Amino acid sequence: MIVVGELKITSSAFQHKGLIPRKYTCDGINVNPPLNIEGLPKGTTSLVLIVDDPDASMGTWVHWVVWNIPPVQEIEEDSVPGVEGLNDFRKHSYGGPCPPSGTHRYFFKVYALDTKLVLSPNSRKRDVERAMKGRTLAKGEIMGLYSRR
Repeated sequence: MIVVGELKITSSAFQHKGLIPRKYTCDGINVNPPLNIEGLPKGTTSLVLIVDDPDASMGTWVHWVVWNIPPVQEIEEDSVPGVEGLNDFRKHSYGGPCPPSGTHRYFFKVYALDTKLVLSPNSRKRDVERAMKGRTLAKGEIMGLYSRR
């Protein structure tokens, strides 16, 4: 059995379970917020970042999937930290929160892996999750809320 450690994920842009500023959404300039990562275990070769919304009416909506991020302590605002896969907007980029109605939860999940992933740039979240299986050393997340006016 593999024991997966815990990463601490924070952001200078919003608190865990707090409101995501408009700047980082479809109503703003639609850039990714900065993320700080603490607790990377020894042996971390790369990071994976998945941003998704489980409150979407047709099931979980993927806003961003990035892999082969170097083992850094910060993912900078408005950056392309690694290889971007296809999100549910059918784009290779960050797609900010843009709920059609109500308040949605947005999970920014970071995984520390003991390897780099060999995947097509057209890979989606499920492909990345399959490739990560058994390679995850630690994981963590921060969740933000957003609703449109």
